[in-house]
Amino acid sequence: MSQSDNPARQNSHTLWGGRFSEPTDEFVQRFTASVNFDQRMYNQDINGSLAHARMLEQAGILTNVECQAIIDGLESIRADIRDGKFSWSVALEDVHMNIESELTKRIGPTGKKLHTGRSRNDQVATDIRLFVRDAIDVLASELTRLQYALVDLAEREAATIMPGFTHLQTAQPITFGHHLMAWNEMLDRDYSRLLDCRKRLNVSPLGAAALAGTSFPIDRHFTAGQLGFDMPSRNSLDSVSDRDFAIELAACGSLLMTHLSRFSEELVLWTSTQFDFIDLPDRFCTGSSIMPQKKNPDVPELVRGKTGRVNGHLIALLTLMKSQPLAYNKDNQEDKEPLFDLLDTLLDCVKAYADMVPAITAKKENMYLAAKKGYATATDLADYLVKKDMPFRDAHEVVGKTVAYGLQQNKDLSELSLSELRQFSDSITEDVFEVLTLEGSVGARNHIGGTAPQQVLAAVANYRILLQQR
Repeated sequence: MSQSDNPARQNSHTLWGGRFSEPTDEFVQRFTASVNFDQRMYNQDINGSLAHARMLEQAGILTNVECQAIIDGLESIRADIRDGKFSWSVALEDVHMNIESELTKRIGPTGKKLHTGRSRNDQVATDIRLFVRDAIDVLASELTRLQYALVDLAEREAATIMPGFTHLQTAQPITFGHHLMAWNEMLDRDYSRLLDCRKRLNVSPLGAAALAGTSFPIDRHFTAGQLGFDMPSRNSLDSVSDRDFAIELAACGSLLMTHLSRFSEELVLWTSTQFDFIDLPDRFCTGSSIMPQKKNPDVPELVRGKTGRVNGHLIALLTLMKSQPLAYNKDNQEDKEPLFDLLDTLLDCVKAYADMVPAITAKKENMYLAAKKGYATATDLADYLVKKDMPFRDAHEVVGKTVAYGLQQNKDLSELSLSELRQFSDSITEDVFEVLTLEGSVGARNHIGGTAPQQVLAAVANYRILLQQR
């Protein structure tokens, strides 16, 4: 039998074909291949291989000459991939085997020694942790940029009065700057969660091999240090099968998108004719194909819509892992597409907001007029009466009756005369009008976390220090 007629020879283009007596079915080859999407981890794969090669040299498994040949070969492959000169092969299944096969072509049999003491299982586990860690760093940087934008805008609008809402009904006067700093608080928790997730993922699975470790005298602390990990993972079975970090990131991402979606909903409302509180720059909006007057807030709407996409990836990853026995299973190949799309979506949405927020223009007069509607200073009148020694529940009732009267007269509380107000309580005197103005209401909430302009500016100053320390 010739070599070309030997089924084992026909399957020898794979790096694992020695045990098989017939080639992989062509459809199965395409169905099981991941190279079309995992090739984006080429940098992380090469970095992992460089660390592994240096460790093998240190352990006496590779000579200095062999190690240097591997390093030079991998760097030349990296350059070709970066420059679009590398040919990816579905027949070689994934990013790892494509790079290893090409390395052997370029430097000869020495390339085959690189896989000593490791498996594709710990290799991919290492690559994906490196990839996610890099992505978290970029995302955290963009989050910081967005927070700076919010802080800058809040500072400009620290004294801009607008209505605060509960149940989407006018509740009390607040400042636009205070509202923006509430958004910032949500993002700050998102940033903290990302760093916490990064801390847990930053352990090195490299050296766990297929599932049981290796009999070679490897130094896992060395490779962990080379790759910037805090330490090597502690259990080889868990090392190759753990995807908790991906699920945790997806959960963090879902919360982040929930926050961006809430921001988006408010921006969509505020740009509507009915609210008309803000203006978004034209470059973040689109028009209508039929209605020439339209200016649609497409970016916030799309961010709001993409929240479902990210939430779906969280469910996909949870479902992927829910029934897997230890250790590695082919199911885990399905972690990458949702994870990659999740990261791309998060980064795009945060970048869109970081670019858009600095250009938001507040329509201050419209906000002020809206705050004057809905008896927003009613709570201030109740507080005023309490300070005049009236029990709060009694004050609440008095103010309720006063509001009912104002509705009948079509007057705001600040528009009622002293004699009209005194119909409901003799405790009301001329000084009441100091608390019934919007400025008086907002300024009275001058405590940590309050909406008074000086408190907004203090919060802005504190956050600038925190952001600069990152």
